[in-house]
Amino acid sequence: MGKGVKVAVVGGVFAVMIGGAGYGAYNIVSALDGGGGGSAGAAETRRSGPPDKEEVRETADAFLGAWEKGQAAEAASYTNNAADAGVLLTAYGEEARIARVDVTPGAPRGATVPFTVKATVSLDGVSKPLRYTSALTVVRGRTTGRALVDWEPSVVHPDLRDGDTLVTGESAQPPIEAVDRDGTVLTREKYPSLGPVLDTLREKYGDKAGGSPAVELSIRHATDEADTPLLTLAEGEPGKLRTTLSAEVQAAAEKAVKAYPESSVVALKPSTGEVLAVANNRDDGFNAAFQGQVAPGSTMKIITAAMLIDNGVTSMNGPAPCTDTAVWKSQTFKNLTGMEPNEGATLANSFLRSCNTAFIKLIDEKPIDDASLTREAQERFGLGRDDWKTGIASFDGSVPASGGPDRAANAIGQGQVQMNPLNMASVTATAVTGAFRQPYLVSPELDGRQLAQAKGLPSETSAQLKEMMRLTATQGTAQQAMSGLGGDIGAKTGSAEVDGNATSDSWFTGFRDDVAAAAMAQQGGHGGDAAGPIVAAVLRAGG
Repeated sequence: MGKGVKVAVVGGVFAVMIGGAGYGAYNIVSALDGGGGGSAGAAETRRSGPPDKEEVRETADAFLGAWEKGQAAEAASYTNNAADAGVLLTAYGEEARIARVDVTPGAPRGATVPFTVKATVSLDGVSKPLRYTSALTVVRGRTTGRALVDWEPSVVHPDLRDGDTLVTGESAQPPIEAVDRDGTVLTREKYPSLGPVLDTLREKYGDKAGGSPAVELSIRHATDEADTPLLTLAEGEPGKLRTTLSAEVQAAAEKAVKAYPESSVVALKPSTGEVLAVANNRDDGFNAAFQGQVAPGSTMKIITAAMLIDNGVTSMNGPAPCTDTAVWKSQTFKNLTGMEPNEGATLANSFLRSCNTAFIKLIDEKPIDDASLTREAQERFGLGRDDWKTGIASFDGSVPASGGPDRAANAIGQGQVQMNPLNMASVTATAVTGAFRQPYLVSPELDGRQLAQAKGLPSETSAQLKEMMRLTATQGTAQQAMSGLGGDIGAKTGSAEVDGNATSDSWFTGFRDDVAAAAMAQQGGHGGDAAGPIVAAVLRAGG
């Protein structure tokens, strides 16, 4: 942090320097417990039920008026968490350097009152106007019966969350101008879901890209997230940071995920491991594409098939009977509704139809044991060793050795297996090339980091996996989603059941020439329903 800058914990608040005239004329009457100042009145009768319109107006006026005048303790006394509110309201003026506050309330919507804040942020002789909107909600105090502002840090600023801080000063890192592989500038305005990624790149590589820091009003998060700038008082000199992303593929990924809530996608080049796109459609800003940890469903059958082939249990054209049910350690497993059994099915046929029972029956064959799938994932596909260094925070999958029913569940992407779209895009890349190339977003040459290594697949295993994925894309469960795509294509669908959810998570991974992609849409249904169209759109742009 820059010189002279203090930190304010966001459970707290503002000390506003100059009160606006708007609230000076309000006379807060005794409908509040004790009126102005918030002390309890002896003659007050404890009230119950939701606050009425008059209480909502009076409580909002009292809180906003005190805040506007810089009376932090007074404002906090009109909330149901005076301690946290007082800290943040005080910090608003001292650490965030916000003054000349003018708060204008809007028309109440029930117990909620929207308002507009106009203020000035100043540091070292430089001042900039600040304007934003927020809202408060009035509730009945559980112990006092008073009408009180329901305290949340977002009352102070809509982007604040528990534990965040507001600071004004020199940015922690110089600004960067992130560019794609061809030099096109990448901005959060044009590629919204890249916002958290760009913030992280700035935090991690700002000092390596050149440039000088800006002076900003920022949110400093309680988590490991990079600071979120709110207002720039003095521009810094940006350094240029080249990424492996493709602006064209990223644009397609951004558009594709918008159609499905809670969805994520990653695209990369199998020949190099370079990430071409990463996009998320989430309200929480979490980079689930890189950091998610959820069951991948039947996309996991790529790794399971590789394990069966590598251990000599069967082959692409070898037996993999698809039965109605399969019992493993007293647990019964079934296929998707409507799947016809086929006792004479080959591995390729059971793979392209995504038959669960075929894979579960085969994991009982020697030499398969509880750790076989784990070894295949770690040694061949580079997963689950916690050693990927992509350039930003990422999770590199988990395939734990499991006994009992979880050994069978793991084989079909349930149980204890955890993945994200980055992992499954890498699995596809390894399957079709035979070589594990750790995905990365920023060249390791920039900071000298060592990329993870794995031995990859035997050529005959890779050839069989690639052909089975081709058949799935042209004749199997991925056919509809992949229709219309030219070139060398292949895919695998998946749906993962999650406890408590009526609808399964939708998974899909595929390749087209030298592009591999994987997507996940939480509660999106079957693999081809939501994740499939996302992957197809990205592969179409990457061709």
